[in-house]
Amino acid sequence: MKRLQIGDVAITSLIERDGPWRRPEDFFLNYDSAAKAADVARLAPEVFDRASGKMVITYQTFVVRTAQHVILVDTCTGEDKGYPAPMDFPKQPWMDALTAEGLTPADIDYVFCTHLHIDHSGWNTKLVNGEWVPTFPNAKYIFHKGEYAAWEALEREGKERAGGAGGVWRMNCEPIAKAGQALLVDESFTLDDCISLILTPGHSPGHVCVKISSKGQTAIIAGDMMHHQLQCFDPTMSTIFCWDPHAAAESRKRVFEEVAETDTLLLPIHFPTPTAGRLKRAGGAYDWVFAR
Repeated sequence: MKRLQIGDVAITSLIERDGPWRRPEDFFLNYDSAAKAADVARLAPEVFDRASGKMVITYQTFVVRTAQHVILVDTCTGEDKGYPAPMDFPKQPWMDALTAEGLTPADIDYVFCTHLHIDHSGWNTKLVNGEWVPTFPNAKYIFHKGEYAAWEALEREGKERAGGAGGVWRMNCEPIAKAGQALLVDESFTLDDCISLILTPGHSPGHVCVKISSKGQTAIIAGDMMHHQLQCFDPTMSTIFCWDPHAAAESRKRVFEEVAETDTLLLPIHFPTPTAGRLKRAGGAYDWVFAR
């Protein structure tokens, strides 16, 4: 993703992996390939690999620089987590990208997690002498308290949910709280007079988007409120990883209605370069226009 300037706030990204990932029929609930053929035909070339029939899915972290702080939003899958395929791809590109930004882990002031799925919280921690410790020693980690509580409860009950198998809370969240670096907040939380949260539950119980506003400009880091351009054509489409597919669709429709035909930039975590874009109305739904 190219560097974005939202007023006084700069946004770049660290890419962990990129490229074709899953077929729509394997990813979206009740997906009808024949019914969606016309939508697939009009997808932007960046988001769909026609040779394989797979959606192009990026795993990335956004680096947000305000006048006061350096912030990471979502931390991909991390390393040493022991995840099986397909989540076992090489992780060094993420660290190389952090270095290329002129940053070290010690430079990060805040880490925001839109939610606590394995591909959004992995670099929160690193393995040192057999123990998970915060990767970013000087950072405060922002977790929505409802999201944190939901995953903690699953861990205590010995249960797993899609997107959080393998002890995600134990590895990626509990060590942060033990180190005194966790801030459990609700959607009223703000930072630096330019960053706020939008509660968008459904994909997970306390999923939030991160809103950045400065000098009359606005960008929304959308997390997994949306995964692919296909959901612009049909906002009711939710994924196999959603805790509450209906609530996820309602959150998506609400935000889409608010930002369509405005200058607000959306930055979905899984959209490939150029990543950022805007929504325009298209009949009873929407279409996506990349900010090229």
